[in-house]
Amino acid sequence: MSAPVANAPSANTVSPDTLVLRDIHLPPAPPWWPPAPGWWAVAGLLLLLLIAAALLWRRRGQRSGREARILREIDRLALIDDDVKLATALHQWLRRAARVYAPEATRQRGEAWQRTLAQVPVDEATLSQLQTLEPRMYLPSAPFDRDVVLAAVRRWTRLAVRQRALRPTMASEAVADA
Repeated sequence: MSAPVANAPSANTVSPDTLVLRDIHLPPAPPWWPPAPGWWAVAGLLLLLLIAAALLWRRRGQRSGREARILREIDRLALIDDDVKLATALHQWLRRAARVYAPEATRQRGEAWQRTLAQVPVDEATLSQLQTLEPRMYLPSAPFDRDVVLAAVRRWTRLAVRQRALRPTMASEAVADA
């Protein structure tokens, strides 16, 4: 066998001249679809928030629409020219509306009727104006300020609607009875 040549490169050694470097290849970018599970959770949460906001907005619109319908019915009652008939119609309206707070409101008198009216958080002046309806129904000479009483009924009704759900048809029943 022949002796190895001293100048010849060995198989285990590589010279820098023979070394070939290649570029680093990155993996392909992840696709934008389908998103990662975290994005699905965020999208689901946003969808739930949008649905909740839409339901709250709808309920608020229904409540304000119901309040407007009820107040329009009180405005229809205000068209009654005779003060005694107006007092009777407003008193019947309040009794029907108060049934939401006390089912026996249509039969209450005196202190019990005042407590039922007071369940709606209105001021004392409003409650005292509402109390003038009953005497005016029976005594045509009883003191009665039409505009003040109508404003008191509107104020009481507006707060009652916001506090509890009143049916908008109650005033129509009162008009029919008057």
